[in-house]
Amino acid sequence: MANPQITSEPTPPFPDDKLEKPGLEAELDPKPRYQAPRYKPANKLEGKIALVTGGDSGIGRAVAVMYAREGADVAITALPEEKVDAEATQKAIEAEGRRCRVMYGDLTQLEFCQQAIDDTVANLGGLDILVSNAAHQNRKENPEDVTDEEWDRTFKTNVYAYFRLVKAALPHLREGSAIIVTGSETGFEGPELLPDDSATKGAIHTLTKVLAKQLAERGIRVNCVAPGPVWTPLNPADEGVPKEKIKDFGKKTPLKRPAQPEELAPAYVFLASDADSSYITGEILAVMGGGTTPG
Repeated sequence: MANPQITSEPTPPFPDDKLEKPGLEAELDPKPRYQAPRYKPANKLEGKIALVTGGDSGIGRAVAVMYAREGADVAITALPEEKVDAEATQKAIEAEGRRCRVMYGDLTQLEFCQQAIDDTVANLGGLDILVSNAAHQNRKENPEDVTDEEWDRTFKTNVYAYFRLVKAALPHLREGSAIIVTGSETGFEGPELLPDDSATKGAIHTLTKVLAKQLAERGIRVNCVAPGPVWTPLNPADEGVPKEKIKDFGKKTPLKRPAQPEELAPAYVFLASDADSSYITGEILAVMGGGTTPG
């Protein structure tokens, strides 16, 4: 009998290799696990069309591929520099027998947020599930280390894009549609090295609750997944992370390791599935390896 998944995922120490921004999964060692071989699909998203931003790698890749396994056609966004990862995700989606549309651009730009929605609808035929997942972060030791440029980029990637994508998507979303955003434990805990990132995640959590109330009468659910540490390119590419910290990434959680993307993706399926979570909206679902939320 196979070992339980909770004790089978990789544990620290990891190689202390830094990645250049934006960080490529193709260059990360060990490779993040996204295939989820133990997961049993049940056609929960059959006939649906999803857009997953930051779908080239990490959590976004795992979600996009699992959505395809559940019967959805999936569009993803990526930065042009992330093409090698995006193409790997596209191949994985198409291997599940589903269509995939890849769009390259910068979500800090209003025009690309609108384009991502329009392109998805035009090429895949509609939109049922919006996953705002792309994120930007760099650790800083002091408030003075956060430049206005960095503050703007973090907020525009994490918060502005979320709100802009929602507004652009609303004309296409119908009753039973779902909006899901990636928050973070940083939005609960406010770690001292992530002032701008923590502020954006707190904003994301609260905005999710507001949007859920505003869109309830339209039959559109809005929820958030708030992960703890996850083994993706985001942290090894964080310019403020010293090499020696990478090898112990996730060790401080009660499970003594980071999550793998394949452990996050089922939460996104659950929140996207009207049959599974039709009475859940405005929820901040913590997936934190034993960490707990306030209250």
